[in-house]
Amino acid sequence: MNPLEKADQGSQRFRYIKLCIFFSGLSVFAQLYLFQPMLPMAAEHFNVSVGDTSLLVSSSTIGMALGLLFFAFKADSYSRKRLMTFSLISSAVLTIISTWIPSLSLLIAIGIFKGFVVSGVSAVALAYLTEEVNTAAIGAAISMYLSGNTIGGMSGRILATILAGELGWRNAVLVIGIESLILGIIFWKLFPESQFFNPQKTDYHLKIKQMKFFLTNPYMLRLYLIAALVMGVFVSVYNYLTFRLEAQPFSLSHFIIAFIFLMYIFGVFGTMTVGRLSKKIPADTILKGSILSMLVGALLLLSENLYILIFGLGLFTFSFFAAHTMASQMAALYAKRGKSSATSIYWLFYYFGSSILGSGTGYLLHSYSWNIFIAFLIYFCRGCTSSGNGQYFSKRQKKLIPHTYHICLGRK
Repeated sequence: MNPLEKADQGSQRFRYIKLCIFFSGLSVFAQLYLFQPMLPMAAEHFNVSVGDTSLLVSSSTIGMALGLLFFAFKADSYSRKRLMTFSLISSAVLTIISTWIPSLSLLIAIGIFKGFVVSGVSAVALAYLTEEVNTAAIGAAISMYLSGNTIGGMSGRILATILAGELGWRNAVLVIGIESLILGIIFWKLFPESQFFNPQKTDYHLKIKQMKFFLTNPYMLRLYLIAALVMGVFVSVYNYLTFRLEAQPFSLSHFIIAFIFLMYIFGVFGTMTVGRLSKKIPADTILKGSILSMLVGALLLLSENLYILIFGLGLFTFSFFAAHTMASQMAALYAKRGKSSATSIYWLFYYFGSSILGSGTGYLLHSYSWNIFIAFLIYFCRGCTSSGNGQYFSKRQKKLIPHTYHICLGRK
């Protein structure tokens, strides 16, 4: 293969990219949400409320959002591989250190710093893939990255729940930190260097201009708002589902609850399904259908029948990852220039949604009931389907055409 050709399916370079990008997602999301299934234990250990313990999760996502804002300006100044390697290894070290932190406030502070550091991966991963991978294989590469996110989130939660029940929550954190460190070292050794990107000094004027364009562009703004809302709704459900399943009428043990997080497997199917459907069905149609399906799944979470609730959770999870995969792919492919800015803003909204709704809804659940909590989430989820239709009116052609054509034709 010509070394200056983009990585294509079947090549060794593409296999290494897929493997390592999968490991990066695995590490990031195992660490980012490792406290999520342990919130009841943390609430009891520190003797605080549901909303207060949720800050253990939201602190990392707040740090992630702040880091993405920083890297929106600085990401292009660093080697893609070096930045991602530093993020993976340093975040793993912080996770290991947090094992011995005695107070909730210090754990929250470390969570913010860890989220900031690990944001280096999310800031450039999609940009790297669109730069280094052949266009025909981008969908498969992005799906692999998001599958790593999904499986990382799932395995981290299951492992944390089981280990916390058997060994205590601090030892669970230690094990996940060591696992993440090993993944970071593998990434460092195997991930291919960029061939189509060279670090460059930040042109702040250009960056601000690019960000202003994306933030005022109706098509991109719609994707950003959808990312914030669907992620906020999704994290809210998984943050507090453990409390629901421990209580009447379910009264499930920690061990059984751990395997509820196997529903994340449906997230992998969601990303894979979208990767295939996107070749046949318009992206906007897939996105709207995924959000509507997510709404149905949320409705089923109101049931007091465990089997119906589990089915609803599976549908909800499948639909969320389908919607997220489609929206992130649309954002990455739309930006012909300033890809790192476009994708960083996407993740910025994504994690702010996770932080604000993820903690805010905890206080709502503490004050009211599960039914009110779900009704509130359904309201937000429903709002995603009315955020515009991704089109604009062309005076020249006197008809509605997709925004993607708008940018590809070079009009501004």
